[in-house]
Amino acid sequence: MGAGTADDGATAGRRSGERPRGRRRAGRWRRAFLAALVTGAVVAPLSAAARPEIPAPAPAVLAPLTAGTLGAAYAANRANAAQASRMAAAHGDTGRAAAERSMASPSRRFLVFDGRGPGLATEVFGDLARADRVAVLVPGSDTSLDTYGRFRAGAAALQRQLTGRAPAGTRTAVVAWLGYRTPGTISATVLTTGRAEQAAPQLRAFVEQLHAIASRQVQVALLCHSYGSVVCGRAASGLAVDDIALIGSPGTGVDSAAALHTPARIWAARGADDWVADVPHVRTDLLGATVGFGRDPVSPAFGARVFAAGDGGHSDYFTPGSASLTNLTRIVLGETSEVARA
Repeated sequence: MGAGTADDGATAGRRSGERPRGRRRAGRWRRAFLAALVTGAVVAPLSAAARPEIPAPAPAVLAPLTAGTLGAAYAANRANAAQASRMAAAHGDTGRAAAERSMASPSRRFLVFDGRGPGLATEVFGDLARADRVAVLVPGSDTSLDTYGRFRAGAAALQRQLTGRAPAGTRTAVVAWLGYRTPGTISATVLTTGRAEQAAPQLRAFVEQLHAIASRQVQVALLCHSYGSVVCGRAASGLAVDDIALIGSPGTGVDSAAALHTPARIWAARGADDWVADVPHVRTDLLGATVGFGRDPVSPAFGARVFAAGDGGHSDYFTPGSASLTNLTRIVLGETSEVARA
């Protein structure tokens, strides 16, 4: 079989009417991108309309959060979750009622709880008031009170690993921050920065609260998953954090780590089986809106510190024993020289 030259192959392809493989692939992604927009614009509103709003009380009225008021805040939010559970049960939503009943357990510690609509919750693992190092987990799409269990499991796994690895005398805490209304995976909102722009002020305010609560100087790491990395990208400028880790990220809305305008160390990772690798990392104007989030954070051109995440998929970054969880633990503890690079 003759080898031929690259030019000969390209010429033959043009003669036969074939499009080069790269152009075919780009065309397929553009069609898929548009299909996602159409699906989101039609399916998501219909799905939302099909489910009636779940009744819930207004959030508890709390004193300003300080180390001294944490206990009262935890108790008030547990009581609010219990009331929300009873209201959801009376409404006939047994799934939400069960989730909120679990959140009312005496062992749970919420800085924020709001059972209205998809719901909001900010849960603490560890002794927040005395922590030296705090990790804040920022979730991606389709995270709500109905799916909160999987988000919580990741935060709990991280706190267990931090506790086991932290040097003697170092106290740690993890905060699961469901502080914004996340977009649906199948929706137009998941393709734009709109929800992230709404969430960014809340995330900035929460980080300020963390520093006010702490009884000592605290080191804060943001661990931002999927669409949560868009939220962190929008909030990064001026944020008092030491590290920002972007995991399973579709992009941040900017094309470089420098464009985030933060002195924090910027990290990025993606598991070998994460479908986000197949998402086009582009930004384009469509129907008067900007869709997409720009350059891939794990690409060399973005300029992040890329670390190993193993073979996991999009939901596996906090799996116990995984390379990604091990490296995230090292990042939170400030063991930057021990983080395994990709």
